[in-house]
Amino acid sequence: MAHTGKMEELITKYFQGELSRNERLELLRSMEGDAALKAACIRHQQMLALTAFVPAGGDAEKARAGYGAFMAERRRKSARRRLMRTLRYAAAVLGLTVGTWSAAYFYFSADENADELMQSLYVPAGQRVSMTLADGTVVWLNACTRLTYPAVFRGDERHVALEGEAWFDVAKDAEKPFTVSSGNLKVRVLGTSFNMYNYPDEAFARVSLVEGSLRVSTDENEQAGVVLRPNDEATVAGRDISVAKIPNRQYFLWTKGIYSFENETFENILKKLELYYDLQIDVKDAAMLQWRYTVKFRQRDGIREILRLMRQIHKFKMTVDEENNTVTISK
Repeated sequence: MAHTGKMEELITKYFQGELSRNERLELLRSMEGDAALKAACIRHQQMLALTAFVPAGGDAEKARAGYGAFMAERRRKSARRRLMRTLRYAAAVLGLTVGTWSAAYFYFSADENADELMQSLYVPAGQRVSMTLADGTVVWLNACTRLTYPAVFRGDERHVALEGEAWFDVAKDAEKPFTVSSGNLKVRVLGTSFNMYNYPDEAFARVSLVEGSLRVSTDENEQAGVVLRPNDEATVAGRDISVAKIPNRQYFLWTKGIYSFENETFENILKKLELYYDLQIDVKDAAMLQWRYTVKFRQRDGIREILRLMRQIHKFKMTVDEENNTVTISK
């Protein structure tokens, strides 16, 4: 019990920024072989997001004091029962906006040269997750997406790494820019709302700006970056960056569990459905892939219902092999 109390005290101080560099490194090393310590850190990070006791704007001292008072009270009243009740409530809140939170996976990492606790959140196929970072930035992660980020932002910038697709509503902080790296792509913002799409198997990446401004560049040609304005969309292929207007703003409804396609080819839609539902779709006639659709679905409709609705526009046959998780489409 004494060990548990000491452990929670150290974790609380870590998130409040009260540990020295050596103490932080010692805590991070301890997590590598201590599952209970790692689990406790996950709980604290989730608590930060859910209780809003996080540094935001210029109110870091007030936030730190509030979080400290909250944790002290929780320790005093013990309780195991109160904590479990809180976590059950948290899961319920997350479930309203996230879907199946338990299907998302947390990872921690630390090394000798870092004084940050790095976290990696992976969202599997068929899920989407909303989370709040330590600076107040809200992120929605789409299916098959991984976000790597620090538990607490330190230094002169807020940096995260993305693989997949995410919507960012970045908290404004003029003194600490928010940066996202994804493959060879780099995005730098001060405060804005944008969507970023960059899956490893795709031949291109895309950044769509809804509000604010941001700069898009690549590792290969960082000096030739472009600045986007609201309603601009940058498509990146290798070193090349092209900018056009966003063709379908309703596409971003994926954060609400709605898939919207406007004049999209059957081929592009099926690629997204394979990703979202973790299955393989085999189309027997290549000419069918050029069919175009303007359609909107809900995630919860499922692949059978979505394809049933689509074949009311263009007639086709489909066979679903649930054992092998494949769908065959033919005329």
